[in-house]
Amino acid sequence: MLLKAPDCFSPSRVYFFTSSSSSFPQSGGSSVKLRKTGRNHGVGGCRANLVTNPDSFEVGRLIGSYGFMNITSYSGFQPGFDIESSPGDVERLRVQDVGEGSVKIRLYEGRIIQGPLRGTQVVFKVYPGKQVGGAEADMMAANELNAHAFLQSSSENVCPNLQILLGGFEMKTGEQWLAFRNDGKYSAADYAKARSEKMSENLALDWNPYEKEQLIKRRRFFVVKLLNGALRGLAYMHDHDRLHQSLGPASVVLNTMAEREARYLIPRLRDLAFSVDIRYTNLEERSGPLSEGLWRRASIAGALTPMEKRAFGIADDIYEAGFLFAYLAFIPFCEAGIMDSLSLQRLLESTFKLDLEATREYCLADDRLLEAVKFLDLGDGAGWDLLQAMLNPDFRKRPIAEAVVNHPFMTGAVL
Repeated sequence: MLLKAPDCFSPSRVYFFTSSSSSFPQSGGSSVKLRKTGRNHGVGGCRANLVTNPDSFEVGRLIGSYGFMNITSYSGFQPGFDIESSPGDVERLRVQDVGEGSVKIRLYEGRIIQGPLRGTQVVFKVYPGKQVGGAEADMMAANELNAHAFLQSSSENVCPNLQILLGGFEMKTGEQWLAFRNDGKYSAADYAKARSEKMSENLALDWNPYEKEQLIKRRRFFVVKLLNGALRGLAYMHDHDRLHQSLGPASVVLNTMAEREARYLIPRLRDLAFSVDIRYTNLEERSGPLSEGLWRRASIAGALTPMEKRAFGIADDIYEAGFLFAYLAFIPFCEAGIMDSLSLQRLLESTFKLDLEATREYCLADDRLLEAVKFLDLGDGAGWDLLQAMLNPDFRKRPIAEAVVNHPFMTGAVL
């Protein structure tokens, strides 16, 4: 089993991305049995009932791999921030610094073959050992395990919008294996990509106006339900003293991508390797080296006390959720290749300095972005208003996740 992480941590800005298809392959594959390692470490007081015996699992085929990239992005000048005295810090915040991380993670399908959960389908998330991934890989794995175990043991009713951890263990090679319940094959990124490609196909044909209208209605409903579920998961995390800190389209797993099945859609947050513990007792202690990026930005923004740091961390998650909102408001409604996550983020942060009114005027002049504009225009511009609030340059003015969930745009009242 994994060692307890000494500190929760987060880079300045982390988004997960897939380096191969995140969908499950259709071809068959052989299964292997895992060996015991002889080591069984505890999870530091977490009460979640996890399967820790490697013999309880069967591993199937490799279904993909991914890494992560660090993105240091400009999030606006904060009140009281002395621009003239810190030009280096200002420039660091204004420029996006994108670099690929060193930890490569593999995904396998599998199932539990012993005990009360026998027959349960799982997805294994495999972190490399120290020799390959360094100490960072071990810390990420331990932090993800402890974040899930803590959240799953925090209340009697586990949030349906979080991925469920069922167990984990360490191999003799040092690899850390985490077993998650298989509640979906696809991510929000997969959905957006597939719908964008379909938009290109439809527009290349003589698209029936009535069929287009009905498809757009279904798409709007699906996207709103997806966002509502993801924000409910985030609200649960914040209510239980955890930040996500790597929220993006690839970190939301879906049980369906079929828009006609939207009523059955259950989005779930995953990828908690960078989750941060924001209990006041933890905030009063000296932060670990891998959480310094978050708290350094908090200090620059004027958040110094534990209460202010907690508020900054929550607002930082909301900022990331704002870009998830923007991504899903644009990509599924545009042709393939018109917009991607980085170009959208640069458009909002660098070109228009988070001025959503100016952004709307720009997008309105481009027919290729018209459906996205119409979507955010619903409810007399309710989508733009909410997005502006979530991306407010002043972290103190951003709404909490619960307020976002209950906003008329997110409840579907504007549809």
